[in-house]
Amino acid sequence: MEEKIRSVIVEDEKNSMMALQTLLEKYCPQVEVVGVAANVREGIQVIDDIQPDLVFLDIAMPDGDGFEILEKVEYKFFDVIFTTAYDQFALKAFEFSALHYLLKPINFKDLQEAVGRVKKISTEDEYNTRLKVLQENMSDQQTKIILPTLEGLHVIDIDSIVRCESDNNYTIFHLLNKSRLVVSKSLNNFEKLLADKNFVRIHSRHLINMKYLKKYVKGRGGYVVLEDGSQADVSTSRVKDFMNNLKKVAKFLGGN
Repeated sequence: MEEKIRSVIVEDEKNSMMALQTLLEKYCPQVEVVGVAANVREGIQVIDDIQPDLVFLDIAMPDGDGFEILEKVEYKFFDVIFTTAYDQFALKAFEFSALHYLLKPINFKDLQEAVGRVKKISTEDEYNTRLKVLQENMSDQQTKIILPTLEGLHVIDIDSIVRCESDNNYTIFHLLNKSRLVVSKSLNNFEKLLADKNFVRIHSRHLINMKYLKKYVKGRGGYVVLEDGSQADVSTSRVKDFMNNLKKVAKFLGGN
């Protein structure tokens, strides 16, 4: 028998709380709701008393916000799914911080997907790392990304990523120091996430940081040479888009 995911819901709107409980009962039978709270004070108490595996956490509440709960709880060995009506900036902060979120009103398919990604937080360091990066990304222009690998969580400066390479359902991150990190998500996920960070998809296998483009060699599709010495092909179907982006970042190549 599958072990239940013991969960707490922190939500100040009664209708939203009831709707989430109904969705969980119907579509996520592996989740057992063992506690609820309607504000920051109750949330801290319930989490510390019950010590759940998972917390569904609303952000905006009458007496504070969900981040205050995460900072003040003593028990920190739980995963979090944020439930929010926040804007796109905040949603990107969650994604860069490798945190799950559900946009209200909650769709049952999104709920099932988020619950399916839940993992047991095994160390307080992991908890604190996610929270710290989220807070930084919420307060500035999202300069860091958390990359979960088999070895653990890696906090990376986005600016240190030279290119990303597709390997079926995995993505290989090539960093400026020539190290590599393998993440079990497809390149499509990171193409969307890094779209406004000067990253351009030049091939089905390659997403490059235009900041580190050193040379483009023409050909049928051609190829690029990057600052770390690596090369990546440009597909014929993406040449036009690549050239348009090249014009935008001509300053990196000494252009006007």
